[in-house]
Formats: sequence, structure tokens, C-alpha cells
Amino acid sequence: MMEMVIGLASDHAGYEMKNRIIEYLNQKSIVTKDFGTVSPESCDYADYAHQLANAIENKELKVGLAFCGSGNGINISLNRHKDVRSAYCWKPEIAELARQHNDANVCTVPARFLNEDEVIEIIEVFLATGFEGGRHQKRIEKIEITN
Repeated sequence: MMEMVIGLASDHAGYEMKNRIIEYLNQKSIVTKDFGTVSPESCDYADYAHQLANAIENKELKVGLAFCGSGNGINISLNRHKDVRSAYCWKPEIAELARQHNDANVCTVPARFLNEDEVIEIIEVFLATGFEGGRHQKRIEKIEITN
């Protein structure tokens, strides 16, 4: 069985929270891959979102976590990629529904608006929840636009 690796990405506003979450996950013996940023200096969230999304598209990773100030910019960037379903999660119930109903494979949180304990709770729920399939599967299939 392949070991689960969780990819993480952030901009400068999410840098500190991302690092705290990496430390938390590593303490739980969860392997992480950090796509950056590597400092709190101003940067563009899309640069790091695209790296994480590419790893999911290339099947190097199955799941990711992303952080920026509001959570919106990095989430939008991630969702520009095929096979990435990034969910903007600001509370555990949203993370649970994102997994159950939307088969989300990236959890994005607003780093400036949540504390570490809240983010950990959201991530734990996201990682522990499975996709329900069934009636939700056809909805997932309709997300992909084909030309």
C-alpha cells in the first residue's frame, strides 16, 4: 500500500499557518510535501497553488492543503486545474461536506481568519471523511467541461 503524502502550499499570508500544520502532521507521522512559499516575504499564491495542483494532476499526490490570507486566491488558482477539486473550508462541517458530496481533494483555509486549533480541526475532519459517491458521483462528473 502506498503511503499517503499530503501536499501543502501557501503564499506569504499563509506561510506561518502552513508551517504549523506541517509540524502538526509530521508529529502524527504523516508525510508532507511542501510546495512553498518558503518565507513570509510577499509572493504570489498562484505560483505555489499551481505546483500543488500539478502534483495532483500528475498523480504524485492524492490530497493537498492550501493556505492564503483569505483562502480565496489560492483556492481559485487550484481549481483552474483538471482533476483538482479544492474546497474553501472555514469550519469542520464545510470540510466534511466537501469530502462527502464533492470528493474534494484539496482543503483550502483562510489563514488570517482562523486560529491553529480551528485549522487542525478542519483538516482532521477533511482527512478522515470519505466520498459518499452515489448521487454525488454524477454531479462530480458534470464539473468537468468537455469540448
